[in-house]
Amino acid sequence: MARKVLVLEDESSIRGFIVINLTRAGYEVIESETGEEALEKLRDNPDIRVALLDIMLPGIDGFEVCRRIRATNTRIGIIMLTARSQEMDKVTGLMTGADDYVTKPFSPAELTARVDALFRRAGGAAPEQAGEISQEPFLLNTRNRTLEKNGQRVKLTQVEYSIMKMFMENPGKALSREEILDMVWGRDYFGELKIVDVNIRRLRLKIEDNAQNPTFINTVWGYGYKWGF
Repeated sequence: MARKVLVLEDESSIRGFIVINLTRAGYEVIESETGEEALEKLRDNPDIRVALLDIMLPGIDGFEVCRRIRATNTRIGIIMLTARSQEMDKVTGLMTGADDYVTKPFSPAELTARVDALFRRAGGAAPEQAGEISQEPFLLNTRNRTLEKNGQRVKLTQVEYSIMKMFMENPGKALSREEILDMVWGRDYFGELKIVDVNIRRLRLKIEDNAQNPTFINTVWGYGYKWGF
């Protein structure tokens, strides 16, 4: 399987740093300087598994590129690159469909670990054995990695699918944010607990009848979350 990664970064020095380190880690890197060029490269290379998107760009920004990718592709892993540490950027990036974010400056080891983790989830790992998990009104197909609610397909990213699978395999169990981070992102994940909350907020918008008053993913205050069955 191709180990292709798209890097969208308009600063050539930063892009070169990323390319060198990902190439050393065994990835084939597709480079782009603008959002328009990135979308074109993605069309030309449908086997790209992970995309690194800078937020601050001339023309269409990284958020818009992320939205457009997610409109047609839920399987690709997306990491937002931001030079700013503002919380709003991180949240906005995740809510537009990103799986993760990295704040500049970042170390080569951190970046490679993030890409490795997403690559495994976005199709680089061995397929799961065939099976279904059924909990009304949901049906999770673990072979196709798809979710249906009342017979209607719900479009999920790979991270959202992993969260749903974790919840449906642990009905009624209160799971801490740390446990969720370990189970979904992996024990070697470098990031913050906030990524759990934002991804669950995004998932609630897709599966709950009323995301403001959730009945499936319940908050356990000061601890984590529980699948409400």
